[in-house]
Amino acid sequence: MEASFKDIMSDLKKKIYHPVYLLAGEESYFIDKISDTIEETVLSDAEKEFNMAVLYGREVDAITVSDYARRYPMLSDYQIIIVKEAQDMTKIEELASYIEHSVPSTILVLCYKNKTPDKRRALYKSLQKHGIYFESKRISINKTPEWIRDYLKNLGYGMTEKACMLITEFVGNDISKIVNEVSKLIINLPQGTEVTDVHIEENIGISKDYNVYELQSALEKKDVFKANKIIYHYAANPKENSIFSVLPLLFDFFVKILIYTENAQKTNPRELASVVGCPPFAIDQYRNASRVYNREKLMRIIGYIRDYDLKTKGVDNVSTNGGELMKELIFKILH
Repeated sequence: MEASFKDIMSDLKKKIYHPVYLLAGEESYFIDKISDTIEETVLSDAEKEFNMAVLYGREVDAITVSDYARRYPMLSDYQIIIVKEAQDMTKIEELASYIEHSVPSTILVLCYKNKTPDKRRALYKSLQKHGIYFESKRISINKTPEWIRDYLKNLGYGMTEKACMLITEFVGNDISKIVNEVSKLIINLPQGTEVTDVHIEENIGISKDYNVYELQSALEKKDVFKANKIIYHYAANPKENSIFSVLPLLFDFFVKILIYTENAQKTNPRELASVVGCPPFAIDQYRNASRVYNREKLMRIIGYIRDYDLKTKGVDNVSTNGGELMKELIFKILH
């Protein structure tokens, strides 16, 4: 059956195990997290010596993996077989017959990265009945700040909205890189700390003045001088401020302003924040922006951002670089 990351991790914590896991998809972080948790927590160190095998897809085939999986554990309730880079395994579909008749004392984990199996074929259909299939999808960049905030919350930290935006702009939506940067950031901060832009500037080196959060703040107020100051800094530092990370965040920002505008009659701030898709404390930003941009202008801006996203991909654009495209876009938004 298909399962979510949250459900799988919850089951593992409760020592609820399944005979086969196929972990597939673009986002390697979640695949590695599930696989590492199984590897580290199911068996004791003594049990691992005889009951743990880590294989690599390019070095084995389905018959070899099946042979490993059909063995019985020694002085343990379980044996674990982890196949890394399972997408490179020859004849992986032939594992369907093992999955149909899997050994209950074996936990077989197939790490199938950067792609997904053909759901029309026997392997996937067998997993639906006799195993666990997890598809690790990449988080969209406009959802990344929320993911960062929730991740820090689970670790016992807070993080301001601006700080979440800074990390997103700096790293993008690569969860493994985000976790790495956050780990370095909080290593010397006590639990309960609210991480701010100051912490990020001091520990990671991201500017707290030239970033997408400050750009949104300038656009919210139609502060032409500040917006141009930031965007010219972006154009001069393209490696640090990629248009590919800025555009999705600006798109999300103006879509939320539009949603606020169309739901402004709601008087309950929490209800309104839920509809907009932002924390209650952030709703004032969208309220203020809705006074500056009417619905027609917002629709045009969203169209502009879509157009410039296509230009970054070479549509109707042969030579204009990202910095110049951002200057053009911000001019159109402000005028």
